[in-house]
Amino acid sequence: MEGEFFTATPTTTATGTAAEKRKQRQQHHHHDHQQAEKPYRGIRRRKWGKWVAEIREPNKRSRIWLGSYTTPIAAARAYDTAVFYLRGPSARLNFPELVFQEDDELRDLSAASIRKKATEVGARVDALQASAAQLHAPEPNSSQVTTEKPDLNEYPKSENSDGD
Repeated sequence: MEGEFFTATPTTTATGTAAEKRKQRQQHHHHDHQQAEKPYRGIRRRKWGKWVAEIREPNKRSRIWLGSYTTPIAAARAYDTAVFYLRGPSARLNFPELVFQEDDELRDLSAASIRKKATEVGARVDALQASAAQLHAPEPNSSQVTTEKPDLNEYPKSENSDGD
């Protein structure tokens, strides 16, 4: 009886090992694909490039919509705000160092209140990211910058003429 047990174990282990390796490869491939699509927890990218955030309410099937953002960081910050108010200080956050707790105690907030707080944070981060992107954008060549709109019915003047 012991012999049967030992002969069955290696076969199961060998098959299990092959199946486990196959599963690990699939998970690894899925994980790589997921990393490219989802750089942060609680967000996803729409086909047209916007980043959206949502979170499931505890013990319910419903979700709280947290908004649509131009940057993944803004969506992730909105998610962090919501998950912090839903689950407290033990929540798994994308940016734990950036959580701002307004009250000394966590209140029991409604889904609408959580959505409002999360979308405010996300919108603020989105605006900051957009303004930072504009500040760091390369300066256009000064010869290419025109301050007034040209009259399209007027024949172009040469730039070298000094008012002749």
